[in-house]
Amino acid sequence: MTARTSIGTLAAALLFGATNLHAQDPRVGLAGGFQNAASAIRNLELVSHSDKPASFYNPANLGDFAFLNSDLAFQGTTVFQGSFNGFQIWDVSNTAKPQLKLLFPCPGGQGDPSIYGHLLFISVEETRGRVDCGKQGVQDTVSLDRFRGVRIFDVSDLMQPKQIAAVQTCRGSHTHTLAVDPNDKKNIYVYVSGTSSVRSPNELAGCSGKQPAEDPNTSLFRIDIIKVPLDSPQAAKVVASPRIFSDSAGNIAGLWKGGAHGEGTQATGVTNQCHDVTIYMAKHVAAGACSGNGIVLDVSDVVKPKRISEVSDPNFAYWHSATFSNDAKKVLYTDEWGGGTQPRCRVTDRPEWGADAIFTREGHRMTFASYFKLPVPQTPEENCVAHNGSLIPIPGRDVMAQGWYQGGVSVVDFTDAAHPKEIAFFDRGPIDPAKMLIAGSWGAYWYNGNIYSSEIGRGLDILKLAPSEFISQNEIDAAISVRWSEFNPQAQPEIVWPATFSLARAYLDQLVRNDGLGAARRDAVTSALAAAEQTSGGARRAALQSLAGTIDRDAGGAKDAPRVRLLAKAVRDLSTK
Repeated sequence: MTARTSIGTLAAALLFGATNLHAQDPRVGLAGGFQNAASAIRNLELVSHSDKPASFYNPANLGDFAFLNSDLAFQGTTVFQGSFNGFQIWDVSNTAKPQLKLLFPCPGGQGDPSIYGHLLFISVEETRGRVDCGKQGVQDTVSLDRFRGVRIFDVSDLMQPKQIAAVQTCRGSHTHTLAVDPNDKKNIYVYVSGTSSVRSPNELAGCSGKQPAEDPNTSLFRIDIIKVPLDSPQAAKVVASPRIFSDSAGNIAGLWKGGAHGEGTQATGVTNQCHDVTIYMAKHVAAGACSGNGIVLDVSDVVKPKRISEVSDPNFAYWHSATFSNDAKKVLYTDEWGGGTQPRCRVTDRPEWGADAIFTREGHRMTFASYFKLPVPQTPEENCVAHNGSLIPIPGRDVMAQGWYQGGVSVVDFTDAAHPKEIAFFDRGPIDPAKMLIAGSWGAYWYNGNIYSSEIGRGLDILKLAPSEFISQNEIDAAISVRWSEFNPQAQPEIVWPATFSLARAYLDQLVRNDGLGAARRDAVTSALAAAEQTSGGARRAALQSLAGTIDRDAGGAKDAPRVRLLAKAVRDLSTK
């Protein structure tokens, strides 16, 4: 048994064993129901819940896959919500009362969206997808009516989306990621991850499902990259299919060949595909969650990504998605054990299976730090496993909102990579208390002050952070000060905080929480900051510059010198406003 497995088994005993440490958690024993399930919430506030449009589900068969919601994309006060049956467009200018602007049927599963300007991108993988978005599907084994790939819509008029391109790929598009090269103003690029079967070459020329030994041009062991000319997006096409799994000699080969890692480990899928690729263009890196491996790519040349790091894990069944810390020195990968359709958070399930795995990065070397899984069991009627999330822009910390299907929404702090901890949550009882049906949070994402959760079976949830012993109001206010005009979760943006008094006070709050600076100096800085805020013009600038200088000197003997320096920088930046 591996060391990680032994640690995980001990954690299971502590979390779910005879000590009953979870007994006081309000998530235990929640009553189920479709729109009337009981709920539990801590350190969050449910701002609103919007029901799924009635025509997007079948009340007689809530488990019908065709009617499940999927991922989210954001632009201004508009939220694009994908589903297996089309997409929805929400106006969230009033987060307490979101308004459904449009329901656009277009079957094809999984329907993950991305938005760039007036262009909406939708992933299509299922064989029932049609070029014309028709509901009747495709019956023939080979058909020119079938569509599997990435649709591109012009949504200049949100009420009348127009499909202007449909780029076919050999394995379809389970997910996709926009890559915006700051040095290329004329084009954007789409990384396409296909996880399904390879289509017939009679339907799309060049497709091959053979192994590399039989066909070196196989459609396996690669991703596809679509180039989209911004002045003529209808001309979008696949321009590269990099084999990011090839070895150093260029031989086509998976990294992990599939199977178990040893006694007491998971059976992990073969690495011949990526499920998700998260691109962090500001750092020129991408993290691929690729079935049997987690990889890191250098994307300095967008159409020629190069693998620079790879890791495997004996407790991962299927590498699903990834999130970088803001400094890109950590990567959090998720394991979708059970494919998202199974209950994998039961009291009998190991906490290191179906969990997050956190790795630290130093150069090209990646080192395992810890696992994180929901610290409370879910029922056998609830599909539950680690799924999608994004960073919450709390300065000086690594905090992430994350969906766990019917495990709900969890907020985890992984600033200390070796000791991640849950600091907030929202959960409902099972969608059906008598049987396992698919529902819950597909993904939970922070966007301009709120956490948006795509509820697979029920609709759209909007939450906001509440101050607690883990997060202060100043930290929340500093996070809210970060604003984006667009946000696609798999195209991770760099978080840059504007100079505000809340930012400086957020660092002060953290120095109080971790006793990183002596109490007398914290009190003095607090008073000086308050006094400076009451002034203006030259007097304020002089006061803040002087204060920044004294804080710089404090760093020399401070317990948490790096955070003290962040405080000094925040105060100095304020002086230049």
